Amino acid sequence: MIGNNWDLVLKDEFQKPYFKDLLCFLEIERNKKQIYPPQADVFNAFKFSPPEKVKAIIIGQDPYHGAGQAHGLCFSVKKDVKTPPSLKNIYKEMSSDLGLKPVDHGNLENWAHQGVLMLNSVLTVEKGNPGSHRKKGWEEFTDFVIKYLNIEKEHLVFILWGNDAKKKAQHVDRSKHLVLESAHPSPFSFKKFLGCQHFSKTNEYLKQKKIPAINWDLSDI
Repeated sequence: MIGNNWDLVLKDEFQKPYFKDLLCFLEIERNKKQIYPPQADVFNAFKFSPPEKVKAIIIGQDPYHGAGQAHGLCFSVKKDVKTPPSLKNIYKEMSSDLGLKPVDHGNLENWAHQGVLMLNSVLTVEKGNPGSHRKKGWEEFTDFVIKYLNIEKEHLVFILWGNDAKKKAQHVDRSKHLVLESAHPSPFSFKKFLGCQHFSKTNEYLKQKKIPAINWDLSDI
């Protein structure tokens, strides 16, 4: 389904009753509504960041619910899509924290290819209806992913933006991983998000653990 070692990790999870129920729900929804991201993109976070490469995890809420926006990576849009307000605020924080100039696109695939798992708590949404696929099974699935990474890996950075993301902290052993939490970067809470310095804090931690830092600069893409 994914095409890398996540298939082995998730094999049993895909067979559980709750996940089969989730797939049935999604099939019914796609037959009568517009669902984002497109079916082929739902697991892009896993396709771009194999488990052996993961060194940081950014966790959001659910996908963008506007046409053409969501493509399977939290907060990211394809290059030809207008940068959403939440991502503009992320760029403001990057600029303040690292001195990087905001770029004119919203594609974050470069982070994913460096081992940043760009994971929403919920992986699908109905067009124009944020939160519409909550409590359908995705939370249990992404809980499993976090629990797996927590147990099987060491010295990861969990970057949790917003209340839905912060709930995942209960599955992380803070004695072996770094947990960074802040408000969501949406226009409704960005004042509490700005100043979190999560980009520099992530790299400081990785360097301390002799792990290559993440190049957050997106200007060459």
